[in-house]
Amino acid sequence: MAQIMGAGWARLGTAIARARTGANNRLKPWLKIAGRPLHSIARYAPKGLYPRALVIVIAPVVLLQSVIAYVFMERHWQTVTQRLSSAVSADIAAMIDVYESYPQDADTSVLSRIAADRLGMDIDIIPNTDLPPPGPRPFFSLLDSALSAELAQQVARPFWLDTVGRSSLIEIRVKLDKDVMRILTRRNSAYASNSHIFLLWMLGTSLILLTIAVLFLRNQIRPILKLADAAEAFGKGRDAEFRPRGAREVRRAGNAFIEMKRRVERAVGERTTMLNGVSHDLRTILTRFKLSLALLERSSEIEALEKDVDEMARMLEDYLAFARGDAGETAVETDIRGLLEELKSDAERQGHQTELTVVGDPLVVVRPDAFRRLMTNLVSNAARYGDRIAIRATHDARYLIVMIDDDGPGIPADQREDVFRPFFRLDEARNVDSGGTGLGLAIARDIARAHGGDIILADSPLGGLRATVRLPV
Repeated sequence: MAQIMGAGWARLGTAIARARTGANNRLKPWLKIAGRPLHSIARYAPKGLYPRALVIVIAPVVLLQSVIAYVFMERHWQTVTQRLSSAVSADIAAMIDVYESYPQDADTSVLSRIAADRLGMDIDIIPNTDLPPPGPRPFFSLLDSALSAELAQQVARPFWLDTVGRSSLIEIRVKLDKDVMRILTRRNSAYASNSHIFLLWMLGTSLILLTIAVLFLRNQIRPILKLADAAEAFGKGRDAEFRPRGAREVRRAGNAFIEMKRRVERAVGERTTMLNGVSHDLRTILTRFKLSLALLERSSEIEALEKDVDEMARMLEDYLAFARGDAGETAVETDIRGLLEELKSDAERQGHQTELTVVGDPLVVVRPDAFRRLMTNLVSNAARYGDRIAIRATHDARYLIVMIDDDGPGIPADQREDVFRPFFRLDEARNVDSGGTGLGLAIARDIARAHGGDIILADSPLGGLRATVRLPV
């Protein structure tokens, strides 16, 4: 029974998995189509945290204010204006009815008095005239459209309307049989003139609140930017002063960064101390070898042994330098022009034709000894395989770029990444005398990456190899 139930549950699980897979396959085209607008929006959306946070804060406020303004205009302002215009139109229609029903008021003095006392209107009759030509209509006026509609409905006579000429009064002229009735009434009798105060208060308070929100948001973003600057400086080998501030989560990330930085520095320090001890012990043994060989009688075998001991000492220094990585050095402002001129002089003393060009400010913040070793390894590599060397350094606002060209045989494109591996040499016989230890380029890239940059190998215009060092500044 248990086996039957187990098999049934297994078949049910398989059926559910198949149904889910089929549903996902059917939904994929629709999800892809629905995701296209989102990709378009993401393409033009701001990339920084601060502008994105501003959009998150401002967009809902702007949307809310727009909805409130629309509802207010649609429900309140327009409705009140329409009702006021309807009341004014009804009063004008009543005055016309009074004028036509009581002809005994020939001079319209009673009509004018009633209109002035009861309705707040100034009415007079212009005999034997026509309506003036229609004037320009305002581009956007609730009063003009609402009052025109009400007059056309309630008065049902030709009329002329001016809501623009006088700021506080409205002039209306209605065509009677031969005469024209001119009405002057207050603008606020037909128009909700104080409604804009609500909009001004709404916009003013919104601007004040948004300004306060932007200031607070900037204070919240600043600790994140400082954390990013400290991490970037640490990646470049610089010691930036940083104290966690801001919200609890930001302080937590800052404390985690500081703890990680301490662990890395402690691990590097322990490794450096260990390597210094190893190097001291090995140098002591090599010194004993040299002393023992110096006490023996000179012969070809002794000279070969001395040569091997010297080569072993050189290899030991290279190994320790690669493993140590010069991590204990502090980055300071360094004059790269003077450093490169020294390398140029050394190459010329070895019989190589060398050119040097420095563009931009020669002062750069680097680890001077490590940077010297980086440049020395690259120039030595160029001098080993070429006769002509060209060094060009460019310092702009973002990067320090140093290009070293030679006219040697170069390196095949498929092996340009392999030469950066430790102990890799292009010579097949692995001859240490001619090929070195295979650590020069590995040490150079390790130093470049410790500064936050890298080394790229390419073809040189001189016909050999071009080594490009790019370091952020």
